[in-house]
Amino acid sequence: MFHSRLGCSSISFRHQDLPTALRTIAGLGFAEIDLGALPGVCDHVPYELDADAVSAVAHDVAASGLRVRSVNGDIGDLNAVLDAGRQAERDRHLDALLTLTAKTGAKALVLPCGALSHEPVRSLEEDLDTVAAQLIRAGERAAEFGVELWTESLHFLRFCWNLDRAELLAQRLAGSGVGIVMDFSHIVAAGEDPLEYLARHEGGRIAHVHLRDAVPGNINLSIGNGQADFAAGLRGLAGQGYTGHFSLELETRDITHDERPAAAAKAASFITDLI
Repeated sequence: MFHSRLGCSSISFRHQDLPTALRTIAGLGFAEIDLGALPGVCDHVPYELDADAVSAVAHDVAASGLRVRSVNGDIGDLNAVLDAGRQAERDRHLDALLTLTAKTGAKALVLPCGALSHEPVRSLEEDLDTVAAQLIRAGERAAEFGVELWTESLHFLRFCWNLDRAELLAQRLAGSGVGIVMDFSHIVAAGEDPLEYLARHEGGRIAHVHLRDAVPGNINLSIGNGQADFAAGLRGLAGQGYTGHFSLELETRDITHDERPAAAAKAASFITDLI
């Protein structure tokens, strides 16, 4: 029904519990999901992720019959300065998320690009170094689980919130194996141009693409209700040789919950035609 490279994030139906959200997504005709595991954004994966919770989530996903492209998680502010105890706690949480990623058959775990603040903890350069080091460390651990590590950068609400910071982070990650997730809504919300973003992320750096609409300052719009030029952006991706997948991450606030299934189907048909 929809293009095989187009999936739907469970965050799109974060108001439903996980089994219900998965049934909704499958019922619309999607075959693939991103699994939302972001505390405060989507509660489909418990933040206190013990072995029982991992097994329960993996069971629900397997029962749905849906493929998982990525797990979208968070292990804390990556530009925070940690002592040995806090780093060990973070590493335990990372291992739990990587276990879930592997058990669901996902290709990658996605982590943010720093804290929910544009202000550095120490300085811009030091914080970028810290974020990159934490992502590279997580990527090395991910490889031991047989999965990849990606970061969503730029992210309008996070430390790497604009083109310049996203580019500086990408430079630090070059050659590390850590992939970059491009999100149209965050780029537009930051007042930036998706085509300029692509120009700064050439050479196969982009591993995955999130799709939602936006206007400057607002990331939470349905596709077609904002300023994102998806046609030009997808042409640009194709021109760079992008062969990865796309995911509708419709964490929108311009429609009711009851309208979400129809809006997701409409968006999927529109993007399928562009792909």
